[in-house]
Amino acid sequence: MKIKDVKTTVLSVPFKRRIASSPWPNTRFAVLVRVVSDDGTEGIGEAFAVGVPTVVAGVIERGLKPMLLGEDPSAIERLWDKMYRATIVYGRKGLVTIAMSGVEVALWDLLGKSRGLPVYEMLGGLAQDNVRAYASLLRIRDRKKLIKDVRGYLDEGYTAVKLHESEVESVKIVRDVVGDGMDLMLDVNCIWTPQTSIVMARKLEKYGALWLEEPVWPPDDLDGSAAVAQAVDIPIAGGENEYTRWGFKDVLEKRAFDILQPDAIKAGGLLECKKIAGIAEAWNVPVAPHCWCSPVGTAAIMHLIASTPSCILAEMPPELEADILKKPIAVRKGMVEVPKGPGLGIELDEKTVAKYTVKT
Repeated sequence: MKIKDVKTTVLSVPFKRRIASSPWPNTRFAVLVRVVSDDGTEGIGEAFAVGVPTVVAGVIERGLKPMLLGEDPSAIERLWDKMYRATIVYGRKGLVTIAMSGVEVALWDLLGKSRGLPVYEMLGGLAQDNVRAYASLLRIRDRKKLIKDVRGYLDEGYTAVKLHESEVESVKIVRDVVGDGMDLMLDVNCIWTPQTSIVMARKLEKYGALWLEEPVWPPDDLDGSAAVAQAVDIPIAGGENEYTRWGFKDVLEKRAFDILQPDAIKAGGLLECKKIAGIAEAWNVPVAPHCWCSPVGTAAIMHLIASTPSCILAEMPPELEADILKKPIAVRKGMVEVPKGPGLGIELDEKTVAKYTVKT
């Protein structure tokens, strides 16, 4: 079996819960990656696409594809190393690693389909079938809308939600509404100095959050994050802006985070995140993978979590107005079950994909 083609599709799908007052875009961008073998088998992956999706697609089409054509798609680790070495002068982090991640996920899906195995079986087997999920909300400035959405997720059976609010009052209001019946996580997306992070974390601690995510700007200030983690009681989580096992080695050595959050469609792919989780386990640091993508990326990350005992929670990004999968990934009573079919266990709804495809 040889790689015959590598193709990308850029999507823009609006969120189901649109928010006029949100500072964030009301649409999900996604770069779907298709790796096609000479026997017609097609593997599907996704590369992280917040920001410049067409540029990510260009890196795949013009930078990575030429070195993959004619190769054995089952040699995933060798192909990863080939891409990583060939792009060393302009890669290693950022857009190139994101592009590699999408290709790597597609290779796993292709391999699983060709062998009739789910990806989690090839990553070590099923370690956890059902995983506790948390709803990851958009940033919502309208507090009435925030409360409505949180109550909606509570009614749907979720037992945990992540807020993207940076105001203490918003967190207080949500805690008052849900009481002790729901766990809260807080993600402020790297907005404070280490000193301000400590002050704010101490104010937030009384509301019993499971973690405070990436409070320090810039995210490269690992010493600053370590200082915050050591100074406060609330666990500090982070890692969505880090790449490869070498980047996470530095994170762990500096003890920058209490909980690691590698992203499989960003940090280097599924196998790379397995390696990151292995390093974290040696440091006794739990892993809660970041997941801010379309259902394709979500399915891939569920296979990572299902095959990795040290992964503690599954992030479920906001729903889209139309699901691009024929069988959506379902959350029931706050638990998400990994897709069980060959490869990622998913099938694209091609009509929906075509409807939301962006011309590049």
